[in-house]
Amino acid sequence: MLDIKYIREHIDATKRAAETKKVKVDIDALLAADQHWREVLLRVEGMRAQQNVASDVIAKEKDPEAKKKAIAEMRTLKESLTLLETEMTALEEEVKTLLRLVPNIPSEDTPVGPDESGNVVIRKVGEPPTFSFPIKDHVALGEDLGLIDNETASKVAGARFTYLKGSLVQLQYALVQHVFSILTDQKIVADILAKAHLSLPTTPFVPVAPPLMIRPEVFERMARLEPRDERYHIESDDLFLIGSAEHTLGPIHMDETLQEETLPRRYAAYTPAFRREAGSYGKDMRGILRLHQFDKIEMESFCLPETSTDEQNFFVAIQEYILQSLNIPYQVMQICTGDMGGPDARQIDIESWMPGQNRYRETHTADLMTDYQARRLNTRVKRATGETQYVHMNDGTALAIGRILIATMENNQQEDGSVLIPSVLYPYLPKGLTRLAHA
Repeated sequence: MLDIKYIREHIDATKRAAETKKVKVDIDALLAADQHWREVLLRVEGMRAQQNVASDVIAKEKDPEAKKKAIAEMRTLKESLTLLETEMTALEEEVKTLLRLVPNIPSEDTPVGPDESGNVVIRKVGEPPTFSFPIKDHVALGEDLGLIDNETASKVAGARFTYLKGSLVQLQYALVQHVFSILTDQKIVADILAKAHLSLPTTPFVPVAPPLMIRPEVFERMARLEPRDERYHIESDDLFLIGSAEHTLGPIHMDETLQEETLPRRYAAYTPAFRREAGSYGKDMRGILRLHQFDKIEMESFCLPETSTDEQNFFVAIQEYILQSLNIPYQVMQICTGDMGGPDARQIDIESWMPGQNRYRETHTADLMTDYQARRLNTRVKRATGETQYVHMNDGTALAIGRILIATMENNQQEDGSVLIPSVLYPYLPKGLTRLAHA
């Protein structure tokens, strides 16, 4: 959520952000309600002051008739004040409702564009492999090896679910261990920062096993409840299943004030994620690219305002380090205004090469929210100077497991239908398992 003072002082920038992000919100109505609220607040404060003076007069008045008259006037004042306070509360709710709809202001380097066509390639790393034989996509590879079974899963749970089996599951957990070995190692963190030319603390990530469900009011404070038709809702308990670990990592310091010397706070969580994929029928129906239930490792950080862009760049450097360790070709994308989330000030995506589709597909995202989420969550930092500010927040994908499994399988397929496993994962696999084997 933006500071209402910022909106008052930057009306054009706020309107431009809403327009370029395609968010429908009436900024003029918000400002009018805010102005009305401030006017009523002044009247309320004036009447409360009158009430305090009248109370003192009544307490000191000795004349019974004068006291009786003063009490009657006090009662009339109180009734008027109650009506005005009711109006003020209604106006305050109107302001809050409109304020929640206002998107974050995009960073200066965010390209303006209508949709994904406006995204900009920052760099490409690695060359897509060439094959001397007809290649298979991950679906054919997985089915031929008996490692992916969507057909049985559809009978059990419906479309967009899967069974992963055998060595593909062992590969998944090797990937998880590999990524956590990176995120939790201070030396590796320091190396990544040095190679990215970033002067940030080398604080490693704290592993977290967060809740997989979230209360609607907290989801709303995270500014991630909408689009609601994408969420799975458990009506009996009024809880939502998370669509990403960030949804319950973000509120971990809700209504807290952190000390400056404890920042940055960095967390990483490996969880299932649940999305209804409403409106995407017929899109990426085959295989494991777009499922209702999938696994991810997410990163979340809370940092000082002046370091938040570097912190996001650090997240991207981690993502690139992971992909390079797996020898997966990729491209880094700067996301434009029309394709980024409402809470995001700056969004960087990474798309990995998938030979079976002959194209790059999104596997990672890194979102800088500045203080937009922190303001809603009331997460602050007390500076060494004694000043209190809202922290800045970043979240990002460390590993979208299903999609990295796809990229790993398709880029490392062999003519005999087998799949070579990246050597960096050998320490986390049974001895001798260097290829995906038939389940």
